[in-house]
Amino acid sequence: MIKVKVKRLSRDNKFITSYQVTGHAFYDEPGKDIVCSAVSAITVGTVNSIEALTGVVPQVKMQSGMLKVIIPSDLSSSVAEQVQLLLESMVVMLNSIEESYGEHIQVTTTY
Repeated sequence: MIKVKVKRLSRDNKFITSYQVTGHAFYDEPGKDIVCSAVSAITVGTVNSIEALTGVVPQVKMQSGMLKVIIPSDLSSSVAEQVQLLLESMVVMLNSIEESYGEHIQVTTTY
């Protein structure tokens, strides 16, 4: 199962500060696993979008079966809002996958 942990600043300040993706979906064999492919495209694509559209370079650690992304905390409010919009979009997409393939992906939020 793929586990996505989205870390928010607090219950009151819902800014996303980091996210981590671990595990494998095992929906199908490697190379044909649509759940794994979708999650990878969304989570890595979000990092690429943040960099390309806002100029912010998150701290990223990636290895087989794991992606960890930490958002810098020293952003101006306007740039932080842009980054948050991209991150919230990612969460919406991941939740949509979870609704259809919940036995292969779990999205949780921590504070």
